[in-house]
Amino acid sequence: MAVELYKFYTEQVVPALKEKHGYTNVHQVPRLKKVVVNTCIGSSADVKQALEDAKAELSLITGQKPAETRSKKSIANFKLRKDQPIGAKVTLRGARMYEFLERLIRTALPRIRDFRGVSVRAFDGNGNYTLGVPDQSIFPEVELDKIKRNIGFDVTIVTSATTDEQAKALLVELGMPFSDKARRPAQPKPETAAA
Repeated sequence: MAVELYKFYTEQVVPALKEKHGYTNVHQVPRLKKVVVNTCIGSSADVKQALEDAKAELSLITGQKPAETRSKKSIANFKLRKDQPIGAKVTLRGARMYEFLERLIRTALPRIRDFRGVSVRAFDGNGNYTLGVPDQSIFPEVELDKIKRNIGFDVTIVTSATTDEQAKALLVELGMPFSDKARRPAQPKPETAAA
């Protein structure tokens, strides 16, 4: 079963980008490579339990078992030791990636309170986009009464685009609600002829 967002990409986004940017070959059109969802538990008092909760929430949201991330070096000020578990991440590709992105764009982001679009300044210069999600309650899979602690995470969308402009064009066509679309310049009122 093909994911709706992937069908939308192949049937509408690819022709639109080819027409807009003058790509001659379908392989020149930017595409999504992977989506990485990453969370860090920080300095919680009960690190083991916080890590288990974070992994359970990530697997519920993404539909895939997360991998533990560990610290690379010891930092005394943060009470951090080398190879200590500090977070979890999930790398999504293929159908799961498109399914997750569709839920993020169409369902989760509009549920953020006072949402006015995502920042246009979060591109990394190489055509990848990183978005911070404040807490997991915006996803409909999460049951609000079972949340023990708020877990924020980063969603990195890796594309095959070489520039930020190409990546932004791809994400706009896929339906990502950027904040600069909301701020349209005010249209001047037509002057009425004084009689």
